[in-house]
Amino acid sequence: MRPKRIEDIVGQQHLVGPGKIINRMVKAKLLSSMILYGPPGTGKTSIASAIAGSTKYAFRMLNAATDGKKELQIVAEEAKMSGTVVLLLDEIHRLDKVKQDFLLPLLESGAIILIGATTENPYININPAIRSRTQIFEVYPLTPEDIETAIDRALADESNGLGKIKVNLDENARHHLASATNGDLRSALNALELAVQSTDPDDDKAVHITLPIVEECLQRKALSADKDGDAHYDVISAFQKSIRGSDTNAALHYMSRLIAAGDLTIICRRLLVIAYEDIGLANPPATAHTVSAVTAAQQLGLPEGRIPLADAVIELCLSPKSDSGISAVDSALADVNAGKSGDIPAHLKDAHYKGAAKLGHGVNYQFPHNFPNDWVRQQYLPDNLANATYYHPKNNGRYETALGEQYTRLMAASGHPLSAKNKK
Repeated sequence: MRPKRIEDIVGQQHLVGPGKIINRMVKAKLLSSMILYGPPGTGKTSIASAIAGSTKYAFRMLNAATDGKKELQIVAEEAKMSGTVVLLLDEIHRLDKVKQDFLLPLLESGAIILIGATTENPYININPAIRSRTQIFEVYPLTPEDIETAIDRALADESNGLGKIKVNLDENARHHLASATNGDLRSALNALELAVQSTDPDDDKAVHITLPIVEECLQRKALSADKDGDAHYDVISAFQKSIRGSDTNAALHYMSRLIAAGDLTIICRRLLVIAYEDIGLANPPATAHTVSAVTAAQQLGLPEGRIPLADAVIELCLSPKSDSGISAVDSALADVNAGKSGDIPAHLKDAHYKGAAKLGHGVNYQFPHNFPNDWVRQQYLPDNLANATYYHPKNNGRYETALGEQYTRLMAASGHPLSAKNKK
């Protein structure tokens, strides 16, 4: 079911939709090498395949971990003989220096259009030499609606899908396939194929796929009342809101629903978000404990992983709450996105090169550690944002109360027009 045209890709419309960057590149036939990163089963290989199919270039797939320089040389020879080759290199974060050095000149010449695929953050795990020669695009888990679209296509497609088999897929089974796979289309299609191929036809020669059959094939139980496909996300939402609202029993209930569905990854990710978004500076030890609990749960797996997760949920529920951190960074981002950046003050600019002083860079910078209490009054923000205030401390815990007092003292010492709203 892998798409052969850019128009056939399910999901990732921020990249391949009409007028979006990859769609424009394909239409203009101005392809550049890229890295696609995101969770498994979200369309990285499909995008590469569709790019090659839409441009009529040869398409080859290699794995950076298991394929060696010899396999790369074969692709390079093909590019020399027949022109441009689109190379999907899976697990590109595991590319070693020998293979990297072989690839770089081929990327420079355009003989190979590299599409790297990885589940790892490329800004951390991919060599800068490769990063500088590629564009980096993030792909996201597919929505249940996207997955349902792909399921319907697979059931109708007689050439590549299950169209030659008469299949009656119950609506609740269809929704479970779409929601319980957490945006992983590959898992959904694999489960669908297993369900259809392993189920005996009825008297009318139709294969009837029910919710219990899909649950067996996915090895995930449907969430309670998961009748419209939205319940999965409703449970996640209720889980976070219950912790934010300090209702321990409700939070444990909703986490138990997720545990019953086998969604360990979702629980761990959501708990980390909650710890920093909703508790934050009001109780930093609780956030650290949550990280430890999540690490333990991931190593233990289910069912034992439920134990550290329960401890974390109870502590987060009963902890003081503060969203000052997310509010502060979102406020700063709003200024940046609105174009309110401004020039960095000259005394803060990099001065570690010859000629910097002639440009005024680093001149008059005062090194705080040379002053009492390791602090000296000087301007750090650009001139047009000199009085900007992003952080508004709350008094919801001893830790942030102390931070707020220090913050207020420093703001006053800096001559900042501290407003009353900073003293929440």
